[in-house]
Amino acid sequence: MSELEALKRVDALLDNVLPPPRVRAQLRLAAGLTQKDVADAVGVQRLAVVRWELGQSHPRRPHREAYAHLLQRLAERFPHAAEPKKRSADTGSDEGVG
Repeated sequence: MSELEALKRVDALLDNVLPPPRVRAQLRLAAGLTQKDVADAVGVQRLAVVRWELGQSHPRRPHREAYAHLLQRLAERFPHAAEPKKRSADTGSDEGVG
C-alpha cells in the first residue's frame, strides 16, 4: 500500500467519526429535522435513529457513512449545536431539557 492510499484510509476513518449521542440529537433539532426525516434520508427505520441518539446502538455501513456525512454537514451549519451542553450544577439535569 502506498503512503497516499494509507492517508486516504485514515481520512476515511476520521470522516466517519460520530459525535456523542446527545450532540447528534442537538444537531438534528437545530436543523428542525425529525427523527423520521433523518431515517428517510439515511435509509433506516425511525427507531434506528432513536437508538443512535440515545447511544443504545451505532449505525453500521453503509448507513454510518451517510449518517456521519449528515451530521458533519449539520455541524458546519449549526456549530453552536455541535458542542456538548454542560450539565447544570444545581440540579444535575441537562440545560434546556425538561
